Amino acid sequence: MRVKKLHPDAVIPKYAKPGDSGFDLVAVEDVHILPGETTKVKTGLAFEIPEGFEMQIRPRSGVTSITKLRVQLGTIDAGYRGEVSVIVDNISQCEEGHCIGIDGKTIYLRLGGEKVDQPEGNYLIRKGDRIAQGVIAPVTHTTFEEADELGETERGTGGFGSTGY
Repeated sequence: MRVKKLHPDAVIPKYAKPGDSGFDLVAVEDVHILPGETTKVKTGLAFEIPEGFEMQIRPRSGVTSITKLRVQLGTIDAGYRGEVSVIVDNISQCEEGHCIGIDGKTIYLRLGGEKVDQPEGNYLIRKGDRIAQGVIAPVTHTTFEEADELGETERGTGGFGSTGY
């Protein structure tokens, strides 16, 4: 797949290990994210995704498990040629000036293995941090037909916990 660097510090993706489905997407600039804030983290890359495929933006488990940062799932369509950015939420909660981190204490950014002392609840994503992963997946299409009735199934209209918790 063809990849264009839009920034001199952009990192061309690669798979970390043979058989991996996802490749790392790397921040191209420093980004501060305050508690409750949502922001876009630029990768400095544009992709020529083949027709019939999409790029799915997914969280990295390490980021999710040790921080209050949440990468939003995203879809990059084959026809898009602009810069790929990653949408990131900081779900830290603040009450009366006190923010609660993953361990109930002051939050430190641990991306890239470096501890960076930040005010409680604030995160600093540094240029070069692996912030998300991309997965290339096939796209299927269907045709839609309006109907007055739908076929019966055992489940029927049961949803949202209807099979248990």
